[in-house]
Amino acid sequence: MQYPDTPGIQWRRISSKLAFRTLVGAIIWLVIFVGVTIGLTFIPGSFPWWIIGLVFVIIAAIEIPMSFIRVRSIGYALRDDDLVFKRGVISKRLVAVPYGRLQVIDVSRGLLDRMLGIASLTTVTAAASTNVSIPGLTPTEADELRDHLIRVAETRRAGL
Repeated sequence: MQYPDTPGIQWRRISSKLAFRTLVGAIIWLVIFVGVTIGLTFIPGSFPWWIIGLVFVIIAAIEIPMSFIRVRSIGYALRDDDLVFKRGVISKRLVAVPYGRLQVIDVSRGLLDRMLGIASLTTVTAAASTNVSIPGLTPTEADELRDHLIRVAETRRAGL
């Protein structure tokens, strides 16, 4: 996939299942907040809490399409000398991590991730600003990417 603001980079997309993980979290919080506001509404002479519940419903209605748009904005690319990661709709972030600077490469899968069949790959470097977490990879893709990054990083150690 080509993005117009990054010519020459062949981007790889992540799984759209990540949007469902985000939606599940948003729905859980929505149910909690709406339940609490409904309960508070029945207190006689109190603030009209239903207004706050309505605000949460509106926020959730905006969050549903935004989660899919956000996931489509995430991508990564393997170039000759670095891993490039891109994310963001309004506030965009583009990070290039030189292979020789990689110190830790971690693949994690939480409970919901395992249920959805996705994993996250996290890289750690000495500079905290270049740490990258790529969510929404398939477990096979995450393991293959981890193994590739380890192989390439071993051949390009910088200053160690």
